[in-house]
Amino acid sequence: MPELPEVETVCRGLAPVMAGKRIVRVIQRRPDLRFPFPVRFKTRLEGQRVESIERRAKYILATLSGGEVLVIHLGMSGRITVAEKISAAGVNNNCAGVPASSILGDYIYESGSDPKHDHAVFHLEGGATITYNDPRRFGFMLLYGAGELIEQPMFRSLGVEPLSPMLSPAYLALRAIGRRSDLKAFLLDQRHIAGLGNIYVSEALHRANLSPTRLASSLALRSGAPSPRAEVLIAAIRIVLEKAIAAGGSTLRDFRHSDGTFGAFQEEFLVYDRAGQPCVRASCGGTINRLVQSGRSTFWCPKCQK
Repeated sequence: MPELPEVETVCRGLAPVMAGKRIVRVIQRRPDLRFPFPVRFKTRLEGQRVESIERRAKYILATLSGGEVLVIHLGMSGRITVAEKISAAGVNNNCAGVPASSILGDYIYESGSDPKHDHAVFHLEGGATITYNDPRRFGFMLLYGAGELIEQPMFRSLGVEPLSPMLSPAYLALRAIGRRSDLKAFLLDQRHIAGLGNIYVSEALHRANLSPTRLASSLALRSGAPSPRAEVLIAAIRIVLEKAIAAGGSTLRDFRHSDGTFGAFQEEFLVYDRAGQPCVRASCGGTINRLVQSGRSTFWCPKCQK
């Protein structure tokens, strides 16, 4: 499943194409994805101008001029293709720095490119076309009034964004004090930090030298103040996410930046999917182990992660 860096990469690819443009036509090819499409989906979108494209946790949010917000979740296999209108001279007329045609969400799953899975197509003024393709149909699209968004169950309990200043050692300690859950489960709980997923939690814990089985409460001192581990962990989370975003994500297979380079943070994995291999720390000498926590694979080095 795409995690925060992959969704952020998609948002950054969509923003220069969609922001400020009017949706002139919507093609809806089936009644549902994971959930039914919103009532009058096509008519509520056509004619609306996209004011902004943002990310909240693992959701893409397109704020519309009429006061509604289009919420997009990519699910397991959802991907978004941007096709730009090209002039007779071969020039992209819509926005500089965006490829004429680019896939913004093609993941490690073998989703293919069969057009029969193109479930929603958005035609924008200026000629750009945004196509949502999803063979497994685990993704979804919803429409809410801008003022209603925060009250929806999927947003109401979300924690802070991991790259925002709100993720501080004091915040982490306040959330962690007295917690008996393990550190891995604590970090994956979206009520504490929004958008963190399995890959990047494993990578951040290794960089912070913290065991995934350590009690979450160890991020706070008895006084309630943050322990030194909290500050180290936050720094590691930010480093991992920023590196992954700069690389275009880890689970993206075919995404290319405007200069033609691939998104490939998986080449920088220190522990994830490396079970049985030596720890990359030269002074460690340990071996990467795999364990299952809450039904998810965790990769870690028992020797240097304590």
